Amino acid sequence: MAAHEKPDLPAHRNLFRMILAPTIWAIHFLLAYCTAAIWCAKDLGDPDTLTLVVTGYTVAAEVAIVFLGLKMWTQWDYLDDYDYVHSESTDEHRREFLGHAGFMLACLSFVAVIFNTMPVWFAGTCL
Repeated sequence: MAAHEKPDLPAHRNLFRMILAPTIWAIHFLLAYCTAAIWCAKDLGDPDTLTLVVTGYTVAAEVAIVFLGLKMWTQWDYLDDYDYVHSESTDEHRREFLGHAGFMLACLSFVAVIFNTMPVWFAGTCL
């Protein structure tokens, strides 16, 4: 193994890591909306408490997504060679492509989690 080559993860671990941020987004979506639906249907308490619970979900999801985004940024290794084109059929290009795609999915998931939470922040009531 040459000194400049990076260790490669097995393909199934790369793919799993790539889709983990959108999976966290989906889990957050389900938790936030199911919690709000049950909370309001059964009148479990003050809507401000519901806002705090969902905000807690949001903070946990955002921390996990930022962690994954940083991992994918490292895997992309853009600052090493400033190469964002991955057109060759090599292990390095495959690894960097999956890192690039995973990083972009983490960015999308970060914003999406905030948008999922906005109705709870701004509604203020169960209606």
